[in-house]
Amino acid sequence: MVTGGRNLGRWAIHLPVVVPDLTRARIFARTAARAPAQITGCVDAGEVTVSEEDAQGVRHRVFCDRLLPGGGRCALPTEHTVPCTARRRRPNPDRFR
Repeated sequence: MVTGGRNLGRWAIHLPVVVPDLTRARIFARTAARAPAQITGCVDAGEVTVSEEDAQGVRHRVFCDRLLPGGGRCALPTEHTVPCTARRRRPNPDRFR
């Protein structure tokens, strides 16, 4: 939907990267998601997933993203063994417009 010259919909970027296994794919995806999230706040880290090249319908979450008491979401990797921890405050996404 475009209103006043601005697209109000959400768009996803699909960037195929080849790594040898699920663990390395998750590490790479966490690193790739955190950099733009810190700069723009436009990354929904809780929705970052990875998949095998030939099984792209089977996705594996990268971040835990559990809802925390009092609000916020867990920013730790999936399958973490310590208690969930809230995300850092996101920068203002309008900062670079």
